Amino acid sequence: MIEFKLMHLEQRGAVAILTLDRPPVNALNKALLTEMFSAIGAVSGMDGIRAMVLTGKGKSFVAGADIAEMQGLSVADAGAFSAMGQAVFSGLEALPFPVIAAVNGFALGGGCELAMSCDFIIAGPKALFGQPEVKLGLIPGFGGTQRLTRLVGIQRAKELCYTGRNVGADEAVALGLALVKSEGDVTEEAIGVAEVIATNGPYAVALAKRAFNESEGASPAAGYAIERNLFAMCFGSDDQTEGVSAFLEKRSPNFKGS
Repeated sequence: MIEFKLMHLEQRGAVAILTLDRPPVNALNKALLTEMFSAIGAVSGMDGIRAMVLTGKGKSFVAGADIAEMQGLSVADAGAFSAMGQAVFSGLEALPFPVIAAVNGFALGGGCELAMSCDFIIAGPKALFGQPEVKLGLIPGFGGTQRLTRLVGIQRAKELCYTGRNVGADEAVALGLALVKSEGDVTEEAIGVAEVIATNGPYAVALAKRAFNESEGASPAAGYAIERNLFAMCFGSDDQTEGVSAFLEKRSPNFKGS
């Protein structure tokens, strides 16, 4: 297992757990983003991984970007920093298995953007989400305007970005930003969901994720075509043969991921 300075990567069965650990609030700077990029590559190469949980150590998921590091950036440097964050978050989004964000506290600015790049979010009772960049004379730069719009709709996304207000776990669930509010240990709950996902055919789960990602913004006809082609691909897999056979034989399937 690769050792990181600003995060911890572990494996629990078929679930990878990536915990950001940059005290005091896991603020995103270039060093943390660089390690995240390496971690994404590392987890994609780990044997047997079928789902991942992303969380933050301490009282914050990620409280935002490192404001001190951003101070004094030139226009060109700011563009490069935005491109770096977008590349890392897009890499996370493109992993071939589901990624669950376990948000245990502040998920503001870049932290909210990071959570939204996961497949879905489980919010702890003290979770707080927001895009408060306008309070600093900025706008989201790591994909926030785009992902927030897809999750909550354009009117609500505009309201949240224009006002910069924060929302708690209950409102986040009501808006569709978070999937569910956890009343206990949010990381353990997310791991439990990941373990359920891991029991299903990993090849099919990966194709389902592709269907969602590749049809984003496509016309209905194009989306149907993407789904149809990926559905057909399932029938060339050993997992499909095993899953159908196990169902007909009334036994548990033994999926291999191919």
